[in-house]
Amino acid sequence: MIGVRSRKRPMTDSLLIERAGPVARLRLNRPELHNAFDAELIATLTSALDRLGADPEIRVVVLEGVGASFSAGADLNWMRSMAAASEAANRDDALALARLMRTLDALAKPTIARVHGPAFGGGVGLVACCDIAVAANEAKFGLTESRLGLLPAVISPYVVAAIGARHARRYFASAEIFDAAEAHRIGLLHDVVAADRLDAAIDRQVALLLKAGPIASASAKRLIAETVRQTDRDALDEANAGLIARLRVSPEGQEGLGAFLEKRPAAWTAKE
Repeated sequence: MIGVRSRKRPMTDSLLIERAGPVARLRLNRPELHNAFDAELIATLTSALDRLGADPEIRVVVLEGVGASFSAGADLNWMRSMAAASEAANRDDALALARLMRTLDALAKPTIARVHGPAFGGGVGLVACCDIAVAANEAKFGLTESRLGLLPAVISPYVVAAIGARHARRYFASAEIFDAAEAHRIGLLHDVVAADRLDAAIDRQVALLLKAGPIASASAKRLIAETVRQTDRDALDEANAGLIARLRVSPEGQEGLGAFLEKRPAAWTAKE
């Protein structure tokens, strides 16, 4: 779906936030527009992620959509308004989307994408930015920008990291729609399940994350990002040795090791 025509709706309705203990669920809530982005939703979602990232009570964030689709990408009327705007205005607009993607990608909490239906364009970017992505088997995907003479430029760092340059060459250029099995094959998804098993699959991932040490779990993506970026192996070894040393002597590390040796649940799991 390349774009969806927008209608007016109250500002607070475009994103629903549900908290249940240490888990926050963010629901894109423009179902009549297949959860297409506009500037308001981008700003609202970015702000919500910033707040959840700073909230010590939240340990897992689940991103999902209301209605038939996960997210159809760009709102048609928003795209039309930007086509009539200046290059400078378009750059600012694109930078707002870039901030959303970077905020989600770097969020200091584990994130899960629950993909129950179609994800296109920027919707694929959201899936790629999440740490874990699980979809129903009927979900469809597409990087459809080239049909409009555009490219998925802003989301490209995250999509390429997820599916690799070889698959990105194909799907960026062709704009073809692919199914959940193909999304799983190329690395966009971690798991594909029947629609009636999707909630159980998400619950399983949440439970696994809540069993992990909160600091360790939240720090995992930073470790991976730094490992990928670092070309100096000596510096990498020093940094990683320092990290594991700090974790071992930290309160969380001491509790985790003690719980393992004493064959008991760690303190953070008892709170769930």
